[in-house]
Amino acid sequence: MRPRSAASDVSATHANANNSPVIATVTGNISEWPVPKPKYPRDPAVGPDGNIYYAMHDADKVGRFDPRSRSFHEWALPKGARPKGLVVAEDGKVFYAGSGNGTIGELDPATGTVREFKTSSGRSNPYSIARDAAGNIWFTARGIGNAGRLDRSTGRITEYPVGADPYGLALDRLGNVWVSRIKADALVRLDPKTGSVSEIPLGTGSRPRRIAAGRDGALWVVYYGTGRLAKLDPVAGKIVKEYELPGGPNAGPYPVNVDEHGRVWVSEFQTNNVAVFDPGSEKFRVFELPTRNAGIRNATIDAMGRYWYVGSSNGRLGVIE
Repeated sequence: MRPRSAASDVSATHANANNSPVIATVTGNISEWPVPKPKYPRDPAVGPDGNIYYAMHDADKVGRFDPRSRSFHEWALPKGARPKGLVVAEDGKVFYAGSGNGTIGELDPATGTVREFKTSSGRSNPYSIARDAAGNIWFTARGIGNAGRLDRSTGRITEYPVGADPYGLALDRLGNVWVSRIKADALVRLDPKTGSVSEIPLGTGSRPRRIAAGRDGALWVVYYGTGRLAKLDPVAGKIVKEYELPGGPNAGPYPVNVDEHGRVWVSEFQTNNVAVFDPGSEKFRVFELPTRNAGIRNATIDAMGRYWYVGSSNGRLGVIE
């Protein structure tokens, strides 16, 4: 464990709907742990048990870190799965995007059993993944330009064309699916009820990556190409404001997450910093990571409000408290 203090705030807590403590003030203490035999680790997700799960893309594995015992455990996946993008369901099952074999995988950590659900094409390259209010699993299929849904009750996958190279995705309060098209410099809104798709251009060179939903209904998207954070009104279907990130136009913002207090967390891939944005004051705080060239491609926030990340380049799992 490597603690690092980046601020002198006094921490306070309140309880969320599950009576779990939620950090009201970020102290900026950072700890990191080396992932065992790292082979392109990425995309952490927090489980209902408080453990942190992550994908081991090049090793065809899913890993788990227990913050209490500070111990790791790994499960082998089918050869060639090349997992990306994890979500953990309320029953503890771990879902991943099998980018290498065109599947959505389900791991039961209790038994180590893996089930695979085939997408429409073996070349679909499932990438990002999300869970809707009903517990179904949504994903982007970058190879064929689709967004898809796995119905957990039936195991059926339904796919919708959304345009070439869909990347990140998030769902709004109405159940619409928002997809970033990184090469098209645009966002797409998919209405699953009708299958209709509408597109919002974001400006040349914006290169939107990931999207996150806040408790107030707003969506947040990062522009990897221009170093900006944008707030999206999903009802109006438009960007309402953009903010230049502390790292400037070349910051390379990659993942974006929103905590219980509405703070927006952005990892700047090129600066090796994590910036936290307060929408109320419209100000950023910046935390420098203790290990250089981390390569954070995704992150997650647990019930205590702690920001967990995995460095694909440095092979370390870390937390900012």
